[in-house]
Amino acid sequence: MRIDILTLFPNMFKNILEESIIKRAIEKNLIEINIINFRDYSPLNNQQVDDTPYGGGSGMVLRCEPIFLAIDDIKTEESKVILLTPEGKTYNQQTAKDFSKEKHLIIICGHYEGFDERIKTLVDYEISIGDFILTGGEIPAMILIDSISRLVDGVITSGSLESESFENNLLDYPTYTKPREYRGLTVPEILLSGDHKKIADYRKEMQIKKTKEKRPDLLK
Repeated sequence: MRIDILTLFPNMFKNILEESIIKRAIEKNLIEINIINFRDYSPLNNQQVDDTPYGGGSGMVLRCEPIFLAIDDIKTEESKVILLTPEGKTYNQQTAKDFSKEKHLIIICGHYEGFDERIKTLVDYEISIGDFILTGGEIPAMILIDSISRLVDGVITSGSLESESFENNLLDYPTYTKPREYRGLTVPEILLSGDHKKIADYRKEMQIKKTKEKRPDLLK
C-alpha cells in the first residue's frame, strides 16, 4: 500500500514514520508513505499557497492551484483522494478497514481558514476525526496513517486484530498480567483456570457488558 500526504509541514511527520509498528511496516515494504510539501507545487514565485477569501472575511484560504498540480503529478488510476475537513464523515474503524484495502491513498492536510471550494472536485472522500477544530490536518492525517497501516496484511498478526475494540461493534475485553494481586486488586479467577472455553465465554460477556456501560451507541 502507498500513502501520499500533502502538507505544508512535512517535519511534523518525522517521528511517526520512524517509530514502532509503522517503521517496521515501512522497512518490510508492506507500506510506502511519502510526505509531500505542496508548497513546492505553487505556481507563484514566492511559493505562496494561500490568499484572502473572495467576498471578504477573516483568515486566509488555501489556493486551489498547488493542490490541483500536486494531484496531477501523483495520482494514478488506483488512487483515492481524502480531504481532511470538519465537514466530512466521522472517521471510524470500519472506514479504516475500507481504506486499508486500497492500493494508493492521497491525504490532503488543510491549514489556515479553509480550502478553496474547487479542491473538493478532486476528492473521493471527505473525512473528519471529530466535532472539534484543529490548527491543520496534520494530526488527523497521522491518525489515519496509524489506524490504516496496522490493518494492512502482514503488519500485525490477525489474531491481535480480531480481539481489538470495535470488532463486531464491541469494545475490547479487560486484560490483566502479573502480579496476580496488587494493592488488594486481584486478577479474575476464571483467567487463571486454564479452561479456554470458559475464558472465551467470559471475555465475550465482558465485551458486551463494557460496551453497554461505556458505548451503548455501538450496539444500536
